[in-house]
Amino acid sequence: MRNLQDLETFVATAERGSLSAAARLLETSPAVASASLKRLEADLGVALFIRSTRSMRLTLAGERLLGRSKALLDGLREAEDEVRAGQDAIEGQLQISMPSDLGRHVVLPWLNDFQARYPGVKLRLQLTDRLANIYREPVDIALRFGVQPESSMVALPLLAENRRVLCASPAYLARHGMPASPRELEQHNCLCFMLDETVNDRWRFRKGDEEIEILVQGDRVADDSEIVKRWALAGLGICYRSRLDVHQDLASGRLRLILPEWEGVNAPLTMLVANRKQVSPAVRVLREFLVGRCKTLLGA
Repeated sequence: MRNLQDLETFVATAERGSLSAAARLLETSPAVASASLKRLEADLGVALFIRSTRSMRLTLAGERLLGRSKALLDGLREAEDEVRAGQDAIEGQLQISMPSDLGRHVVLPWLNDFQARYPGVKLRLQLTDRLANIYREPVDIALRFGVQPESSMVALPLLAENRRVLCASPAYLARHGMPASPRELEQHNCLCFMLDETVNDRWRFRKGDEEIEILVQGDRVADDSEIVKRWALAGLGICYRSRLDVHQDLASGRLRLILPEWEGVNAPLTMLVANRKQVSPAVRVLREFLVGRCKTLLGA
């Protein structure tokens, strides 16, 4: 292989699905991108794509090369960033979008400590349960629960294991009793969260090889996750929240865990950025800082 540009062309073509889209991304012409791809195939002695008039599909050899190539290119970019940037480069403004409840009650105190450690970093926070579009909005980083990013986005894991748990206040359980099985949730007032007009009223659980999905009902629905938790704290029903969101309430006794033997769905916390170029030294250090705080909070 004559240079790394051929690999960059290959990866861009595989991710974008066409040479013309890859050329636009790399700011070159389709003819140059095509020549680069043909040169790479000639160097390797294999076809990397199955071509048709409308699409390009990876061959088995192409699929094998893609993962290795992305890891190699990402490693080289990170090495370049580390060489160029020292500790004094951890500065600038970061615009962060995050879920409302997580932001107010968990991440905000962490960010105060982060800025005390790195005073050169300025923050602009967007606390909303709406999924921010980091391509169209003034957002550098989005923190999301359990949402798979688009293929062109870069996902940086913060907390891989973050199960949803059932919980309610002691007052509610004293009045209505503790459910003995997930099916008994149908007899309780369940507090549901709504995202983009879709109500999360199908709660899934697993115990060993047994899996179950319950269609729950309740007299309250909100598109703000903090309000759902406030209702639960006020004794108005049962909520189904990520453990990270309710950890402090469970530890204090304000909420009690329900059916701990049944495992809820996983809601991993992820940091999303539009592309690798946005993973600056400040973003990288912030990610490491948040990973450490998550582990400390949950005892991981």
